[in-house]
Amino acid sequence: MIYDFVIMGGGCAGLGAAIYAARFNLKTIVLAKRIGGLIQDTHLVENWPGIISSTGLELINQLVAHVKNYKVPIKEEEVIDIKKEGGVFSVKTNKKTYQSHTILFATGTMRKPLDVPGEKEFRNKGVSYCATCDGYLFKDKIVGVVGGSDSAAKEALLLSEYAKKVYIIYRKEKIRAEPINYDRVKKNKKIKIINNTNVVEIKGDKFIKSVIFDKPYMGKKEVLIGGLFIEIGHIVESALAKKLGVKLNEKQEIVINENSETNIPGIFAAGDCTHRPFKQAITGAAEGTIAAFSAYNYIGNKIKSEC
Repeated sequence: MIYDFVIMGGGCAGLGAAIYAARFNLKTIVLAKRIGGLIQDTHLVENWPGIISSTGLELINQLVAHVKNYKVPIKEEEVIDIKKEGGVFSVKTNKKTYQSHTILFATGTMRKPLDVPGEKEFRNKGVSYCATCDGYLFKDKIVGVVGGSDSAAKEALLLSEYAKKVYIIYRKEKIRAEPINYDRVKKNKKIKIINNTNVVEIKGDKFIKSVIFDKPYMGKKEVLIGGLFIEIGHIVESALAKKLGVKLNEKQEIVINENSETNIPGIFAAGDCTHRPFKQAITGAAEGTIAAFSAYNYIGNKIKSEC
């Protein structure tokens, strides 16, 4: 079987693309090493039009149900290689190989590690990358969040529901949260922001016990904490695109035009793996939708040229 459209990625961009691809009658399949992507770890989503407040997992479950309603198969498989053979893309996963006339990179990103001594040793032993997943384990403990983005602020707010104290540890002068979340952080008596400071080491025995700062805080460089959440950005999942000759920018993000097209005909991209500066669930879904329309037009033009 040759598919019309193979979507790599199971987040908002990939699932949004799948819904519209089905509506365009494209024979479509979704392949993702983790259905739902990173947004399913988000505690609250309050900027998806029409839904005042939802967890990330609830939103993803609704999107998955919508895709399945169109009978589009969703496979939890990791794509490990892609080749173009005889005018058709061959997409190899850890389980099987699929062929398609067009492909979509909606591969998103993975969380960036802190890369300090102790991080690997205490991963899942107090070092975490997801407050939604692990926050409940830190009830009545002192925890830290490393990072200064809106995501870091939201992680701290969620953790404050469990922990007795939350430090936001940021290397610059002021955290970059959205105004609404910045105000929530400032008003939360459990949260303390430590600016202009880096974590340089994580210490403990069987479980994390403290972190070492690069400068003193309250007279000491070593601060006792029972958990550390890393939220310092993401690494773009674009290695396979690069291998195919897809144009990337200096951040290794996939460069697309207003039609979600890359520099290679038949290859499209959407969501957090692209170079678009404003990365949100809703913009990713929109880019995926546009990609599906572009794939539909591409296939139609290809059929006409071959007739």
